[in-house]
Amino acid sequence: MKLEHILLGVLLTRPSTGYDLKRYMDAQGLFLRPNTQMSQVYRVLAAMESRGWVWHTVQPRPGAQDAKTYRVTDEGITVFMDWLTAPYSPTTIYTRDPGFYGRMAFCGFLRIDQVIELLDREILARQLQIKRFRDRDRTIPQEPEIPFDTELQALVEERTHELGSHFMDQHVAWCIELREELQRRGSQRRIRAID
Repeated sequence: MKLEHILLGVLLTRPSTGYDLKRYMDAQGLFLRPNTQMSQVYRVLAAMESRGWVWHTVQPRPGAQDAKTYRVTDEGITVFMDWLTAPYSPTTIYTRDPGFYGRMAFCGFLRIDQVIELLDREILARQLQIKRFRDRDRTIPQEPEIPFDTELQALVEERTHELGSHFMDQHVAWCIELREELQRRGSQRRIRAID
């Protein structure tokens, strides 16, 4: 997921200044793309404006630099929605998967069935990872040439594996619970539409 997708998503929820966008990146956006600099935000805004994806208005501020408020064009909407609705391919590390979490951050632009489909892909990918890697042989031949505590190393590696397993199980359970909640919500909407 590129910074431009995040900025387009934020701008589609509300017109914003570069400063507003940087504040978003330092808070909610930190989990999508850490350490985004102000210069990066303005550079990407300028590039998006030159491509015709965003435009701005200027708000004069006495005694301070004028503020540019950015909005998304129709072409920018198309670019964002093409990314948001493109087929999702899970990465090997779920905690840093911007494809999944980026789409979830802007799921309000999707239909419930599209979010459920995203969750289905994520659940299946992670369950396959668990099946493939959970009980694999993790031993590595060691022939250290300097003092090395093999028992300490083995203990820490085992505890790290347990922690990763715990977090993966929690992630999958969260996805399943959210999917079930969305299915119930979708069913309730269909029932209300019939009445």
